[in-house]
Amino acid sequence: MSATEKVRSLSDAIHWRQRAADGGPVVFTNGVFDLLHVGHVALLEAARREGSALVVGVNSDASVRRLQKGGDRPLVPGVERARLLAALAAVDCVVLFDEEMPLALIERLRPDVLVKGADYARDAIVGADQVEGWGGRVVRVPLVEGHSTTDLIARLRRAAKP
Repeated sequence: MSATEKVRSLSDAIHWRQRAADGGPVVFTNGVFDLLHVGHVALLEAARREGSALVVGVNSDASVRRLQKGGDRPLVPGVERARLLAALAAVDCVVLFDEEMPLALIERLRPDVLVKGADYARDAIVGADQVEGWGGRVVRVPLVEGHSTTDLIARLRRAAKP
């Protein structure tokens, strides 16, 4: 399946989710994924190991701006971020969402496992109560130290200064 076929609308993702459930646990994670780096890949691979299929929610451009990630963020448009993620072997489905938080998306897709980075306390993970409420699990994955989009942007800016 091509990367563009893995990027789905919400309604197509719901249909995909219904079919994917037959193969085993469906895992969900989300984020901005502005500049793809090794920390993102490690998170996505760890998430995929938690089930038989991985769906990734990606904040839309408007959502990123509302999250106040910085005046120049996102650096990469949402449709491009979604396609890059979809090209990864660990990812089975990508859905762009406009809200700041993915709660509505989680409630519609009803994943069996919700994965976030260990920098999030359990109580701060959006959708954790809902996923556990329908019998799912919440998994916090250790981060790859020194690898974040914010750090990468800072290094690029330092390198660009005369």
